Amino acid sequence: MNSRRNFFKAASLTGGAIAAAAVSKVALAALPEAASQTSPETMPPLVPSTGRPCNPVVTLNGWTLPWRMNQGVKEFHLVAEPVVREMAPGMKAHLWGYNGQSPGPTIEVVEGDRVRIFVTNRLPEHTSVHWHGQRVPNGMDGVSGLTQPAIQSGKTFVYEFVARRPGTYMYHPHADEMTQMAMGMMGSWITHPKGKHPLIADVDRDFVFLLNAYDIEPGASTPNIMTMTEFNLWSWNSRVFPGIDSLNVRLNDKVRIRIGNLTMTNHPIHLHGHDFAVTGTDGGAVPLSARWPEVTTDIAVGQMRQIELIANELGDWAFHCHKSHHTMNAMGHTVPTMIGVDHSEISEKINKLIPDYMTMGERGMADMGMMSMPLPDNTLPMMTGEGPFGSVEMGGMFSVFKVRKDQKPGDYKDPGWYKHPPGTQAYEYTGPMAEPVRSHEAGEMLMPMHDKKMPEVEVQVRKPTGHSGH
Repeated sequence: MNSRRNFFKAASLTGGAIAAAAVSKVALAALPEAASQTSPETMPPLVPSTGRPCNPVVTLNGWTLPWRMNQGVKEFHLVAEPVVREMAPGMKAHLWGYNGQSPGPTIEVVEGDRVRIFVTNRLPEHTSVHWHGQRVPNGMDGVSGLTQPAIQSGKTFVYEFVARRPGTYMYHPHADEMTQMAMGMMGSWITHPKGKHPLIADVDRDFVFLLNAYDIEPGASTPNIMTMTEFNLWSWNSRVFPGIDSLNVRLNDKVRIRIGNLTMTNHPIHLHGHDFAVTGTDGGAVPLSARWPEVTTDIAVGQMRQIELIANELGDWAFHCHKSHHTMNAMGHTVPTMIGVDHSEISEKINKLIPDYMTMGERGMADMGMMSMPLPDNTLPMMTGEGPFGSVEMGGMFSVFKVRKDQKPGDYKDPGWYKHPPGTQAYEYTGPMAEPVRSHEAGEMLMPMHDKKMPEVEVQVRKPTGHSGH
């Protein structure tokens, strides 16, 4: 029987699933092999070599779980276990996940498949698995205490059902959910249509990832599971920029991107340079009459959105959450705003005592992205990532959608930075500047106050006092 190392070597070279033909007869009578993956890189799509054919997805900074066919049943083996996840180069988090990763591997099946999932629990507490959005028998729904006993540590449970509806789904625990989901336990599930579908188009590129969030104190590596709102690491598939891979496509490719939200807030996901349509949710395909063009779609907690577009604009296009604090890495929320406050004199005095002291945000926060501020071990800068023209000044939920003419079909490799044709890039103007024309008339109130003249008020800079927030 192939070792796990050889298993992934073969999968990465061929793009094929290791199924029943590559497994010994002894193994066929027992559990399927629990494949594992620890690399944070985006793995090639897993082209099926057994079972019904499909056009497989690419999991951003993730992979697809191999299966075996056993007398017509597609069998998978999920292992719930503690994992170490590199969130970006320079930081690793101690999370919980499945088969060596957080999120766990994507499970891909085809409409009509009978699916059998073995779930082994290697966590220090009980767990279960809920198949979010799926139509399953009630006893397979994965809510511990309600539809099944919890899976105790060291035990293996079996879930079996027919994948009835094509679409984009998730899996996650319904046992000590606050802890286990806050620790990273989740994964994507894709059910492909078994043939031509009136509402599900054929695409050239098909991506999937989950939105998740963590509160990890600077210098620490384990999330604070008690956090409800003040998260400091907003991530895609437990990766933050610049650790999130780019989405690389060919010019005029039909592209589908599937996104699920298992954070504690909504996320307006925005793509530059293109418009798209929301073509599916975790409830199924959206009717054609209900679709309209968008450049941003808001994904609420517990929802999945499937967007589709034609990649018809060359370039490196930003792709990100439009909540500005969600495109930054670990930051303090209690630091006062110091914009406009001249503290050069006090900074000079402090530097004599603390040589590494750095002034915070006197001119805005962009300077912080370019300074080499000393950080605790295992901590990422707040704004980071170098582009072809300098600091991108981003973190968190940010990536790049790269469209190229010469990207070959089926090639997902990073093509490097886009080279702008002459005359198509912003440039510095060095000519004469005319005086701007300004209006000096003050605006009037819609409803002036009765018998009172409004005093003119000069806005003063309010300097912080005391030590609050320092």
